[in-house]
Amino acid sequence: MVDIISVATQGQGLYEFTEEIHRLVRRSGVQDGLCSLLIQHTSASLTIQENADPSAQHDLENWLNRLVPEGDPLYTHLSEGRDDMPAHIKAALTATTLSLPIHKGRLMLGAWQGVFCWEHRHHHQLRQIVVHIG
Repeated sequence: MVDIISVATQGQGLYEFTEEIHRLVRRSGVQDGLCSLLIQHTSASLTIQENADPSAQHDLENWLNRLVPEGDPLYTHLSEGRDDMPAHIKAALTATTLSLPIHKGRLMLGAWQGVFCWEHRHHHQLRQIVVHIG
């Protein structure tokens, strides 16, 4: 089964969409298999992260912004603004695909794990994530 999830973002940060994936897994009827995710963008990424305490997400965002600052004089790709090249670097350093095992019809995520779209641009976006369950 292949489907597409749309995640609307409102600027940089982590946007959880775990429940949408759970619904697709239940609908698929797959009992034991794999759920593969691909974000179809080069300036956003995917991550599995803590979903109980938002401060963990905030700290991750601050750390990555410090690691990949805007306005670095090495950047030449500036056509879409100061956040464009840093967003591409952040996506390259993180993950654009994820694989999640399914067992007994359920995603095998830990108690405090959620699946997030990690937006690296400042402005709102509509991100497309391909979901393959099999």
